[in-house]
Amino acid sequence: MTHLPAPGERFQSFSQFYPFYIHEHSNQICRRIHIVGSALVIGAAVMALVTLNAWWLLAMPVIGYGFAWVGHFFFEKNRPATFKYPLWSLMGDWRMFFETISGQRKF
Repeated sequence: MTHLPAPGERFQSFSQFYPFYIHEHSNQICRRIHIVGSALVIGAAVMALVTLNAWWLLAMPVIGYGFAWVGHFFFEKNRPATFKYPLWSLMGDWRMFFETISGQRKF
């Protein structure tokens, strides 16, 4: 288990937060859904550039958070860290994504 801050306290750095973030993604299906969602967000960004259609940009958070939240609510059965740590959670999503696609973390 990761070291959690005392009740009422918060993580003081991303390096403290990231082990907690990974622990909150211990369910393999949840992690896989996150990775697929992140890949689709990249695809939407590419589509926005290729088509010059801003609707793809609006789709990006819907896709990303939609996939992530399905993973948490239905498989991990926990509350997404995004609700308390939005920036660090986003940073954690992308770090986990790149660790996974580079083979550093199991898919």
